[in-house]
This record gives sequence, C-alpha cells and structure tokens, in this order.
Amino acid sequence: MEEMELDFTVNGKRVQITVPARMTLLELLREKLSLTGTKEGCGRGDCGACTVILDGDAVNSCLVLAGSLQGKKVLTIEGLSDGELAPIQKAFLEEGAVQCGFCTPGMIMSAKALLDKNSTPSREEIKRGIAGNLCRCTGYQKIINAVARAAELK
Repeated sequence: MEEMELDFTVNGKRVQITVPARMTLLELLREKLSLTGTKEGCGRGDCGACTVILDGDAVNSCLVLAGSLQGKKVLTIEGLSDGELAPIQKAFLEEGAVQCGFCTPGMIMSAKALLDKNSTPSREEIKRGIAGNLCRCTGYQKIINAVARAAELK
C-alpha cells in the first residue's frame, strides 16, 4: 500500500506523520493520533458524528482523505479547551443538549464552526448550521437552545 508523508496542524500542534494513502482523516485522528473524541457513525457522511473543523469549515472527517491535509489546520473536540470547558461545551451542558453523547462532539464542532463565522445566528441559521448532524436522543430543540446560549456566552 502506498504511503504519504504529511505535515499539518491538529489542535494547534504541528503533526508530521506517514500514513497509508487511502486513510481517512477520521482514521488518522482515532488510530494514529489517539484523538478518540471524534466518533465514527455511518462512515458515509450522513450522520455528522465525525465532524471536525478543517481550515475553518465543518467537515465530515470520514469523507476527507488524510492525504489532503498537507499544510492545513484541523480542530477536534479535544482542541476546544485547555482545562476549562469552552463556551459551546458549557452551553450544551446548561441546556441539557447532551443525552447519550455519541453525536455531541460532532454537533459541537458544527456549532463552533457556525459561531466562528456568525457570532449571532438566528434560530433558522442555527438549524442550517447543524443540519448535517443527526441526534437520536435529544430532539433538536435543546441543541438549538444550546447554540443560541453559546452565542450569548461568547
């Protein structure tokens, strides 16, 4: 199997690594870098459980080939805070937007990408911002409330 040498940034830290050419970003994060906060759900880009932020945009890491990361910046759920919860994480807890927790990292990353681009989104903009993320436990009202609350905390 062909391998590739990569040089990119994850959570503010430079990473230099050799990986199989067909490895996905999700596999790289979980298997090579031990960043297991990013979850694998469907493996087809339908559920959003594997959402991370790549150069400022929310992406499904199961659909991104690791070979495309050269020189890019990746932010995962682990990179949101350094000891203290980030405002978006606090808001999810305060609003009861966490149930089983499986979708939560991806949902939070999509919400963060939205809030980074639009610090005061309307409820409709929040709905569109998290539209690629599925949750089977909470329903979406508490999640939408949490994103709105996070906008206030920022």
